[in-house]
Amino acid sequence: QVQLVESGGGLVQAGGSLRLSCAASGRTFSSYAMDWFRQAPGKEREFVAAISGSGTSTYYADSVKGRFTISRDNAKNTLYLQMNSLKPEDTAVYYCAKERGVYYTVSANSMDYWGKGTLVTVSS
Repeated sequence: QVQLVESGGGLVQAGGSLRLSCAASGRTFSSYAMDWFRQAPGKEREFVAAISGSGTSTYYADSVKGRFTISRDNAKNTLYLQMNSLKPEDTAVYYCAKERGVYYTVSANSMDYWGKGTLVTVSS
């Protein structure tokens, strides 16, 4: 059983920055890839970023590439998402999710655990 708890969301003006964190329980954090997804009001959940278990490989949605950075600290069992140059269209609930394997698939269907989410609101 793995528990994922996100934090760091809030209200920020366009152009600002936020860093999200996702604390994971368990002793094998480095054994699986992790992803960030988001869901805006009235829209479907969408992929944001992924990172391999070792942290050496990352992948981003085109909409956030160059603005967001995913990282992880396996010693602290924590996943991060640094979000810069935020736009109003980044407003959403952000979820961290655990992949079943060490390498990412970026498919929501491949996630076996999800956090409850943290709300990010970007004002114009």
